[in-house]
Amino acid sequence: MSKSTVNAGPGETPAPSEERDLGAAGSQLSTAPADSLANMPGLGVVGWARWFWRQLTSMRVALLLLLLLALGAIPGSLIPQSGNDETKVAEFRRAHGSLAVVYDRLGLFHVYSSVWFSAIYLLLFISLVGCIVPRTWQFVGQLRGRPPGAPRTLTRLPAYTTWQTRAEPEQVREAALALLKKRRFRAHASGDAVAAEKGYLREVGNLAFHIALIVMLVAFAWGQLFKSEGNKLLVEGSGGGFSNTLISYDDFKSGNLFDTDDLNPFSFTLDKFTGTYETSGPNTGTPRTYQAALTYSVGAYGKDQKTVVKVNHPLEIDDSKVYLTAHGYAPVITVRDGKGEIVFHDAVPLLPLDSNVTSSGVIKVLDGYRNARGVGEQLGIAAFFLPTYTPGSETASTFPSLRNPVLNLTPYYGDLGVNSGIPQSVYQLDKAHMKGFKDAKNAQLRENLKPGETMTLPGGAGTVTYDGTRQWANFQITQQPGSGWALGGAITAIFGLAASLFIQRRRVWVRAVRGADGVTVVEMAGLGRSESAKLPEELGALAATLYDQAPGAPDAADDSPESTDPHVVPAEKGAEQ
Repeated sequence: MSKSTVNAGPGETPAPSEERDLGAAGSQLSTAPADSLANMPGLGVVGWARWFWRQLTSMRVALLLLLLLALGAIPGSLIPQSGNDETKVAEFRRAHGSLAVVYDRLGLFHVYSSVWFSAIYLLLFISLVGCIVPRTWQFVGQLRGRPPGAPRTLTRLPAYTTWQTRAEPEQVREAALALLKKRRFRAHASGDAVAAEKGYLREVGNLAFHIALIVMLVAFAWGQLFKSEGNKLLVEGSGGGFSNTLISYDDFKSGNLFDTDDLNPFSFTLDKFTGTYETSGPNTGTPRTYQAALTYSVGAYGKDQKTVVKVNHPLEIDDSKVYLTAHGYAPVITVRDGKGEIVFHDAVPLLPLDSNVTSSGVIKVLDGYRNARGVGEQLGIAAFFLPTYTPGSETASTFPSLRNPVLNLTPYYGDLGVNSGIPQSVYQLDKAHMKGFKDAKNAQLRENLKPGETMTLPGGAGTVTYDGTRQWANFQITQQPGSGWALGGAITAIFGLAASLFIQRRRVWVRAVRGADGVTVVEMAGLGRSESAKLPEELGALAATLYDQAPGAPDAADDSPESTDPHVVPAEKGAEQ
C-alpha cells in the first residue's frame, strides 16, 4: 500500500532542531553569509571593527544606503544647482537670504558633490563590494561541488511522498537519476539515494543584480568626473557653425577630471530648421515637426555629411551627443548711419517668452556708428517680436509660426558699457549710460515694423531696416563616457532582479532501499529556498513519472490503483495521508 506524507506547508522552513537533523542537505541554499554575532569576539578594537564591517556589508544596510541615496538626490532635483544654472542659484539667494545660508551650510546648492552625498555614495559602494565578493566565492564553490546527500529522515522535509515497488533499488535509482537530469537538475547518486538540485539561476540573478548596481555606481561616478556639457545657438544659413572646441561654446561645464583634449573633434552647421504646428483644435500651436537639418564632419579632414536632428533623436559622434533643445527667431537687421553707410547687418537671435514664441532681445551696434554730427556712439535697440501679430493682441503672439510677423523696436544711443570689464548678457540692455531717441511728440521713439520696412532715426541719425526673419536652434553637446556602462548595468539589474524573484532554488532526493519484507521502498522529498506552492507540484510530477517506471507493488488488503499512486499534497505539519 502506498503512503504520501507532507510534514510542512509549501516552502515552509524547517525548525532549527530539524535543520540540525537535515545537516548539509538544508544548508547553502543561498549565498547569504551565516550570522556570526554569537561568535563575535569580546569588546575591543578588533571586535568592534568586525561588528561594524559585518553590519556595513549586510544586505539590510546596503538597501538602507540605497534608500538614503535616493532621498539625498531629491534636493538636487528641487533646489537650483550651482553646476547647472548659476543664474537660478543667484536668484534664489536674493529671494531667500536666510534660507540660502542654511542651504550653503548643508551643501544643498551642490548636492551631488557635497560631503554627505559622497559619503553615502562611497559607503554604498563599499557595502555592495563587501557583500558581493564573499557571496560570489561561496557560489563558485557550490557550483564546483555536488548537491548534498539525502538527510537521514526525509519525512521532515516540506514535500514528501513514498510508495513500494517490485523494481530493484538500483533500477529505481538509475531511473530517478536519468529523470532528474532530463529535467535539468544537477544530480548524482549518493549512497542509497539520488541527490539533485535546480534553480542556480536564482543566485546568478541575485549576484548579477548587485554587481550591476556596482557597475552603475562606477559608471555614474566616472561620467560625472569626466563629463562635459555645453550649449551653442546657431542661426540657419548664417554661414557660421560650431567646432567642438572650448571657445565655440556659449556656455560650458565639465567634471573635475575633464581635460579639453578629451573633446571629440567634429563640427557642424545649421542648414535649416523646420517647425510645423497644430493649426486647430485644443492642441493649437503644439509642435508637430521639430527638426534641424545639419551638415557635419568628423575630424580635421572629415568629409561633409548630412543629417537631421530631432527632439530625443540626437546626432551621435563617438561618445558625444548633439541634442536639439530650443528654437526661436532671428530678425535680420540692417543699421545705417546718418551718411547712409551700413554699420550693422546681421540676424539677431531673440529669446522666446512663451509657447507662441513671443520674443525679446537687444540689437547692439558696438563699432562704426556715427551720429549726425559725426561723433562715434553706440546704439542699443530693444526688440520685441511677434511671429503672428493679431490686432488687439499687441503684447503676445497668437501662433508660433511666421504668419504675420511684426518687430517692435525701441532705439537708444550712448555707451552700452561693454568696455567696463563687467560681463553682460547679449539679450539685455544696460540703459545706465544710454538715452532714448525722441519722436515728434518728445516721447520715446517706438515703431512696429513688418519685413522690408524701415524706421528712420530722428535728427538724421540714420535708419534701421527689418529685412526678414531667420530661425535659430539651440544645441546641447554632451560627452559622458560612462553612459553605455550605466545602461548595460541597468538592463542587467532588471533581468537579475527578475531571476532572483521568479526562479526558485530547490533540492530533490530520491531514496530506494529494500524493506524488511523484500519489497523496495521508494521515498521522494523536496526542499525549497523560499515558500512556493510549485515545489509540491513539481515533486508530484516527478513522482508520477518515476512511478510509471517503478509501479507500486500490489497490496493484499487493497489492490486498487489509487492506493498505490503517489501524490504530494501540502498540509499542516505532521499531517499524514
